[in-house]
Amino acid sequence: MIRERIEQAILKALPGVSFVVERPRSLQHGDYSTNAALVGKVDASELAAKLNIEGVERVEVVGKFINFHLSRETLIPTEQKVPQLYADKKIMVEYTDPNPFKEFHIGHLMSNAIGESIARLLEVAGAKVSRANYQGDVGPHVAKAIWGKMQKPAASWGEAYTYGAGEYENKKADIDAINKKIYEKTDAEINVLYDAGRKESLERFEEIYKTLGTKFDHYFFESISGPKGLAIVQAHPELFVLSEGATVFHGAHTRVFVNSQGLPTYEAKELGLAEIKRDLGCDEYVYVTASEQNGFFEVVFEAIQKVFTDLAGKLAHRSHGMMRFADSKMSSRTGNVITGESLLTDLTKAARNREDVAVGAIKYSVLKSGSGKDIIFDPEKSLSLEGDSGPYLQYALVRARALLRKAKEAGIEADTTDAPTEASVLEKVLVHYADAVARAAKEMEPHYVTTYLTELASAFNSWYAQEKVIGGPHQHYGVFVTSAVEKTLAQGLHLLGIPTPEEM
Repeated sequence: MIRERIEQAILKALPGVSFVVERPRSLQHGDYSTNAALVGKVDASELAAKLNIEGVERVEVVGKFINFHLSRETLIPTEQKVPQLYADKKIMVEYTDPNPFKEFHIGHLMSNAIGESIARLLEVAGAKVSRANYQGDVGPHVAKAIWGKMQKPAASWGEAYTYGAGEYENKKADIDAINKKIYEKTDAEINVLYDAGRKESLERFEEIYKTLGTKFDHYFFESISGPKGLAIVQAHPELFVLSEGATVFHGAHTRVFVNSQGLPTYEAKELGLAEIKRDLGCDEYVYVTASEQNGFFEVVFEAIQKVFTDLAGKLAHRSHGMMRFADSKMSSRTGNVITGESLLTDLTKAARNREDVAVGAIKYSVLKSGSGKDIIFDPEKSLSLEGDSGPYLQYALVRARALLRKAKEAGIEADTTDAPTEASVLEKVLVHYADAVARAAKEMEPHYVTTYLTELASAFNSWYAQEKVIGGPHQHYGVFVTSAVEKTLAQGLHLLGIPTPEEM
């Protein structure tokens, strides 16, 4: 990669200095820029004079910054290899995590989009990735759903949960008793309802995963992690202490790990899950959840790393914000709510029954912003073909593929024999694909790829409008560049988990 050659040349001239090489904000300032002279406290002109880099046509100094203009030959598209930042690393990414007996809500949809993209980015950067899904098949929400189903047998499980959650304060004793019986498996009627609800929920989730393009390698359940977590807490009284009838951990803040009924809380279940994951022997474990759980994981990670000291430094939490509609926070705890599943259904209808377009629209909306940021979802804008949307990227890909088909029919081969003497803006964008992917993989931030692909699609559409490919003066090179755009868009969309249609 040309960027690596620039970095190596600077390191040779300034050993031991920490600097950055990045794209300038404007193409007028070249294809790459560095702050090496500024941070190295040396004369920029003197440093620039020492940098003789293959593929760089011109080096210019602007104040304390050095800009690099690539040669025409270097800007001719070639296959770009993503740096193998995670070579030989085994990384587990846990995401989606819907709870049986409840709806697949917006948060699960966001977690899936982000987690799947992170997994793909890590893979292209050399990691051996295992995808994990942790589901709450026991706990108060299950008791609420079963109690609701017992009152309203004709209700769906989602409706039963909503009813049970709404009546919990009035029926707390009854629902808590059901919760205990679920753990103990002592009630035949409850056992039958539990098995039926769990099976139905998990089967429906699998249909949604297929639509979203996700296949999990591991499924973990709270019914398994709970007893393990309880045993861990009991085995470490030096860390987990009694307080007002419950067992707590005093970390960054105090959290309950075993409640007054002797049942493991979500915190204890995470301990059990950590033990299960640890036995699979990964180098790093990534958790993708809503930012509402930041405080939860701050303390839980602290507890995990005190119990399992070999996991220190191996746990990472990537959080996401909330999706809002008309400034209203989505919540599965209230009635009359837009769920993740209903959003997919509604958007598919709006996209004229194109499920692939609906999935692209949703995933782009989720992935275009940095982690932790809330997003305002506008269904109409999300389906727009005018830019800043998933369908816009999909349409650019479809346009490139259509052009390649026409060129094939016309017998126009792709080659560089008739390349113009000046590089286009499109070529200057194409050269940065691997850089964008590498940064996204390193920081586990898919939005760098989303931003890059949007810029690429815009540059291609402008080039397409101005350049006469078939029958033009540079038709062979035009097909060559179009082929590079098609491959780059297809690869980039794959990394985002966005479908790549042949036609729209």
